Amino acid sequence: MTVLAVLFAVLGAASNAVGTAFQRKAASTVPHGGGLGLLRALVRRPAWTIGIAGVVGAAVFQALALINGPLALVQPLFILELPFALLIAVPLMHRPLSAQAWWAVGAILAGLALVLLATAPSGVHQQAPMTRWTPVLLLCLGTMAAAVLLARPGRSPLFRAAALGAAAAVGNALTAALMKSATGRLADDGLPAFLTTWQTYGFAVTGVCALLLLENALQAGPLVASQPALTVGDATVSLLIGVTLFDEHIRTGWWLVPEAAGVLVLLWGVLRLTRVVPALGDVVH
Repeated sequence: MTVLAVLFAVLGAASNAVGTAFQRKAASTVPHGGGLGLLRALVRRPAWTIGIAGVVGAAVFQALALINGPLALVQPLFILELPFALLIAVPLMHRPLSAQAWWAVGAILAGLALVLLATAPSGVHQQAPMTRWTPVLLLCLGTMAAAVLLARPGRSPLFRAAALGAAAAVGNALTAALMKSATGRLADDGLPAFLTTWQTYGFAVTGVCALLLLENALQAGPLVASQPALTVGDATVSLLIGVTLFDEHIRTGWWLVPEAAGVLVLLWGVLRLTRVVPALGDVVH
């Protein structure tokens, strides 16, 4: 089951990389505006349609991964989206990657592997009582709302992109948790249970909100600001939700040392790689 979870999560990360690349291409062609107006402008662009197809494919793979493995394992693997996005763009560059870019990709892979090996996430629960859902929902939704308020027009593009990227990350993590619970109902009790559980409609709503926040983060400022917050934030919040909501387990004690080392290596790789990604955005315009 864990092997299947890892496989589907990696496929989901690759599909999401395709989606993000084309969404960025579409968002970059809209010079002004935000919110629902931005979404109305994007739906008329073919690149956005391709991007959404990638996102839908990622959601399917994500659901399959969450059925087969813990949230604390599946969501961190979506960090692979960033190196996948770079590798997808390589043919468009018509030149090899620099040594620094390859070092950054290697750091991301090494850091992620170290974190997952050290934490060793495990857990079989797919449902949680409402007494646990309530504080998770309030905290996540409150954080998203606060980030949107902080990212008001007039702030610097770097700050706005980072704040909106963080809000999208929290939304993605919450969507994954709701999806895990809903797909668990589908696997255990069939389609009628899936259609009547509140989590099904919850992940649909939060997923749309997270998508809208992502579109605005991509438009608000450079990728170097939004991508680290989005990538690392999603993994971190998902791990916390998995532990607190679904009773998933990670190793602590002295294991915190290699876990912290892995996070630092991973963060360095993400920050370094995002210095390459903005240049790649011009290639696909």
